[in-house]
Amino acid sequence: MQAHDALRLAAVIPMTKPTEVEVVSGENEKSGEPKGQQQSQPQEKAGGTKETVPLPWWQAMELKHVSLVVLVVQTTTLVLLMRYSRAVHEEGTPLYLASTAVVMAEVFKLVCSLLLLWFERWRDDPRSSGVVAFAKSLNTDLCTHPLDMVKLAVPALLYTVQNNLLYIALSNLDAATYQVTYQLKIMTTAIFSVLMLSKQLTTVKWTSLVILMVGVAMVQMPSSQSASSAAPKPKGNPFTGLVAVLLACCSSGFAGVYFEKIVKTTRQSLWLRNFQLAFFSIILGMGGVAVDFQAVQNDGFFQGYSRIVWTVVLLQGMGGLIVAAVIKYADNILKGFATSVSLVLSAVVSFLYLSDLHLTTLFVVGSSLVIAATMLYSWPDKSKELPPTRNVLPV
Repeated sequence: MQAHDALRLAAVIPMTKPTEVEVVSGENEKSGEPKGQQQSQPQEKAGGTKETVPLPWWQAMELKHVSLVVLVVQTTTLVLLMRYSRAVHEEGTPLYLASTAVVMAEVFKLVCSLLLLWFERWRDDPRSSGVVAFAKSLNTDLCTHPLDMVKLAVPALLYTVQNNLLYIALSNLDAATYQVTYQLKIMTTAIFSVLMLSKQLTTVKWTSLVILMVGVAMVQMPSSQSASSAAPKPKGNPFTGLVAVLLACCSSGFAGVYFEKIVKTTRQSLWLRNFQLAFFSIILGMGGVAVDFQAVQNDGFFQGYSRIVWTVVLLQGMGGLIVAAVIKYADNILKGFATSVSLVLSAVVSFLYLSDLHLTTLFVVGSSLVIAATMLYSWPDKSKELPPTRNVLPV
């Protein structure tokens, strides 16, 4: 669900295609690896040059299918469980605080980024993997560029506000309407990329953004069908939820592009940046907890926490990592397709089980336009080949 996590992981993991492996002629025999592990017999080339050997089709397809299923399940489950946890809870028990859930998700990200940073250091130099050596190198990195670290306070603040807004949105909107509207983050990210990074968008991408806006407007447009007595009454205030989603889209777009600019203008490890970002997010997130100080004092920090709430926290923390894995093993088209499938599943579950969605003609047509716009925006432009860049991945 977090764009900065996806950006960082996608940049750290080598983007090799899953359908190909590189072997050096003669190297397997020298290294003593069993011949049964070789995918195919490499052709002998002078000088031990590299050649590309394709994996069997069933292995390549498996990676793509697994990454697709994982992303769809994570995205759909997170939204539905977050909506369920905010809309349904036992009477007489306090509702869990969104501010504490945001902080706990950042703590999870902090631990993950620290472990991945340690793995990165161990991969580059196994001698620096000791606890003392790693702690010294981490302290040196944090103290060497204090101004660069302070710059991360800006996206950390925006992401903290954004995550709290998403809880507010799902407290007032059904899961399907929320997911469709939240796709406007694609538009805000594109606009801020043009303004701050001077990126060029093709005519196809601008067209997809217009279609996206029209689709979201149709979903939010009131219908005479939804006003009928047979329609289920949504819990919460839909207008409050809409405002929260729109503000979250703006925050997501600006923070993602701002963080991308920092990453491209500094040479420090991306996982170190991830650690710093999570660190600031926890501190700023505690400001939100301070706002709920009276509730925390009365019922505790973990009031209302259940297995579902803890699942929401973990899913929110690992969202960006899963998106980056999809980009590694597949491509951005698959990510757009997974988003579209998630939108459909959220609508079906909200309609059948949560009973907080009334399907109307406007909603169906608008959702279809949003799905088409998402796929169209994700489709690569083959008219001109551009050098690979580390783009922000809206989640």
